[in-house]
Amino acid sequence: MLILPLAACGRATSEKTVRELAGSAEAVKARQEAETGIRDVIATWDTDTPLTLGLVAVEDVCVGGQAKEWFFSSGDDRYEIRCTMYVTAYFGAEPRRVADTIDGVLTAGDRTGSPIPFAHDFHYARKVVDYYRGKSGDPQGPGTGEPTELFSAGTVTLDWDQVRTASPRGAIEEPRSCAPEDRPVRRCLREPASTGVADLRRDHGMVFELSFPAHEYFTVWK
Repeated sequence: MLILPLAACGRATSEKTVRELAGSAEAVKARQEAETGIRDVIATWDTDTPLTLGLVAVEDVCVGGQAKEWFFSSGDDRYEIRCTMYVTAYFGAEPRRVADTIDGVLTAGDRTGSPIPFAHDFHYARKVVDYYRGKSGDPQGPGTGEPTELFSAGTVTLDWDQVRTASPRGAIEEPRSCAPEDRPVRRCLREPASTGVADLRRDHGMVFELSFPAHEYFTVWK
């Protein structure tokens, strides 16, 4: 995160200042570095696991700070601008090979230096693989049903379509619609724009969703 000090003041950041700061060379550099880093991780998932990348959704928003909050401060009065990036990647997979797919993710995570945070030392993940291979019951205990997620705090969350549950069956949803772009303060990408989650499901049979935590990549303090 890039942090720059400004003179302290009690006013809200003007729209003009927000646009100037969001378009500054420092913000542009921080934005590019943040997105490149996340895309490099997505590329590793695509090349090192059995998953097939089909769609990347990027939302990037810069907001101005609020006027001084005198009683119950949320912290939004401490900065002039804060820019946050949200990235989600969607992959296709063969529903009849869920166990092999998740096991392949764990194998990729076993490699030294891998950005994939799930490996065979993750006991719950191994239970998920055994569940899909028919070797064990519900991973979270009797009656909890088909698993839908692997979670690693601060890194990524991996969700997938349920394929064994009859009804109601949990399924990955489409990314939310993009609000009108207003660069440099608001940016929204769907790559490729012509592809959706339903297309991936039709082409591959099921969908995995890789969600990255919100990344605050540029802040200017008051």
